[in-house]
Amino acid sequence: QVQLVESGGGLVQAGGSLRLSCAPSGRIFSTYAMGWFRQPPEKEREFVAIISWNGAATRYSDSVIGRFTISRDNAKNTVYLQMNSLKSEDTAVYYCGAMRTFVPGTERNRQQYNYWGQGTQVTVSS
Repeated sequence: QVQLVESGGGLVQAGGSLRLSCAPSGRIFSTYAMGWFRQPPEKEREFVAIISWNGAATRYSDSVIGRFTISRDNAKNTVYLQMNSLKSEDTAVYYCGAMRTFVPGTERNRQQYNYWGQGTQVTVSS
C-alpha cells in the first residue's frame, strides 16, 4: 500500500520561510508526478504546485509564483516545497499528492491524483 508522508509544517511569521517534504513509500515515486495542494480553513482544497516525474516540468498556482518552489530528489525519494515570503493567506493544511500520468492542464483536478498524504499544518502569523 502506498503511503505519502508530509513533514516540515509549523508556525512562522509573515515574510518567513518553510520547506515542506513529502516522502512516498514504495517504488511509485520515481515514475509519478508529485503535487502539492492546500486547504485553508473553511475553504476547498486548492492546487499549489506540481512537478513531473523527472523534474523537467513544473506548474504553479498564480498565488504562489515567485515565492514557492517545488523540487524533487528521486535518489532520496522525496519531493519538496520551498515556501518563501509567506503571507497569512498561505495558512492551510498542505497535502502531497501523487499522479501516475501527468497531462499538463489537469494538475488542478484532485481526481487526477492517485494517492494523498495526511497533510501538514502551516500557520503564518501576521
